[in-house]
Amino acid sequence: MKARERKREAMVAKYATKRQALKEAGDYEGLQKLPKNASPVRLHNRCKLTGRPRGYMRQFGLSRVTFREMALNGMIPGVKKSSW
Repeated sequence: MKARERKREAMVAKYATKRQALKEAGDYEGLQKLPKNASPVRLHNRCKLTGRPRGYMRQFGLSRVTFREMALNGMIPGVKKSSW
């Protein structure tokens, strides 16, 4: 899944200028002829280590599970367990 997501990211980057030009021209038929994976809407944030699609923390690029494990082990600088 991680490889598939990287492939989509590459395709979105490849067709970004063409997609923008077609949108400005109003050529919706031309937009439909582009590959489906060239649409940025199809991208999904995934954990950089495990590839988990849910519970993604944008600030760290990790899933909540991986973030918790790394934070408890002290592998993320500036993050510590809080208690009150």
